[in-house]
Amino acid sequence: MKDKLDKLGARLQTKEIRIPVDLTVGILFFLLGGVVLLIMPQQVAISERDVVNGRAFPRLLMVLMMFCCALLVGKEIYKIAKKQPLEYKTVNLLVEIKALIILAILIISYLLAKWTDLFVVGAVFCALAFLIYFRCKKPSYYVITVGMAVGIWAAFRFLLNVRF
Repeated sequence: MKDKLDKLGARLQTKEIRIPVDLTVGILFFLLGGVVLLIMPQQVAISERDVVNGRAFPRLLMVLMMFCCALLVGKEIYKIAKKQPLEYKTVNLLVEIKALIILAILIISYLLAKWTDLFVVGAVFCALAFLIYFRCKKPSYYVITVGMAVGIWAAFRFLLNVRF
């Protein structure tokens, strides 16, 4: 299994993608602003009496962000039309997949803690998953990490009466 992962890692190390940064980010954040504006009425309740309500500042911020993104995309389209070079970012697939694995570990840890209603389950999973991910071979590290996760949880839960 370790050899397969090493071979896959070696192949992914050489794979790179070039992305036009300003154009891509401008489009993505314009879409994000649109999504936030669309879901805001369901998420933020307002009173019709108020002149400035809980939606005013977020709406203003999203409209401003979308305006700036439209300017950025327009600038990049102008560069394309004039055949000027765009600024590109080279993304290494191995680095991005590693980041996604770390994000997945964190999300699974959160979900385990939420579903079991025990923070310690998520903390222990997180600790063990990171040790396995970084290929830690020392058994004492596993014992120490799990012991610390359980100990800290127990101290907060039972001594300080903090419920996560």
